[in-house]
Amino acid sequence: MQAYANHTKRRLEEGKIATGLGLRQARTADVAAIGKTAGFDWLFIDMEHSSLDLDTAAQICAAALPTGITPIVRVPGKEHHHASRMLDNGAQGVVIPHVNSAEEAQRAVSYCKYPPIGHRSVAGAQPQYQFQNVPLAEATRVVNAETLVIVMVETPEAVEQVDAIAAVPGVDVVLIGTNDLCAEMGIPGQYDDPRIVDAYTKVIAACRKHKVHPGMGGVYDPPLMEKYIGMGMRFILSGSDLSFIMAGGRERTKFLNACKL
Repeated sequence: MQAYANHTKRRLEEGKIATGLGLRQARTADVAAIGKTAGFDWLFIDMEHSSLDLDTAAQICAAALPTGITPIVRVPGKEHHHASRMLDNGAQGVVIPHVNSAEEAQRAVSYCKYPPIGHRSVAGAQPQYQFQNVPLAEATRVVNAETLVIVMVETPEAVEQVDAIAAVPGVDVVLIGTNDLCAEMGIPGQYDDPRIVDAYTKVIAACRKHKVHPGMGGVYDPPLMEKYIGMGMRFILSGSDLSFIMAGGRERTKFLNACKL
């Protein structure tokens, strides 16, 4: 029995962009199929900035696996149980927020990967294998290979440490949290400021050097997204369910209010 393949991991390994749909408002499992049909590669199930609980996030993860859209959870903290409980319940990737050093990145890997890479506890049969009994040595090896460990850099200090962070074995993606980075720099919302461009340049260079994937979140202006993708960004948080609902709603009400009576 094969485990569900991590679609996003394959996209990144092929040098393609992988686009993510942020979930903050969605509460039903059918959003996985909706995201897949819309053309997204992964779900960004946000437990840091939403009221989503563990059970709801787990239901969405379980629904995502057979659809081929990668369920990725941003956990609310760095404690080991946040990552391990989501991985045990169907997540194929975990985003660890506010990683400022190589030591913190190492702890993230330790919590998300089984030995010999990390020290994640073995839970038994899992959704990634459709709950079938698989020899433990095979299961832990394959699940390790299919699990994405994504660390967020969101401060100037993290950007300065990004070469060491990207060098940590087991890190797959270094994701810039652009909103927090701008806020920490005292330039909130200035996503094209030269200091942000410089941060992107440093992160992309470190990722290329250590053969991991650079990612961006918080940038949703199309020309600026295109610019940063052209620079080398590949793991792309494309927007949230809320932003897409608001954009579509505004467009429809604008049209209706312009209709002749």
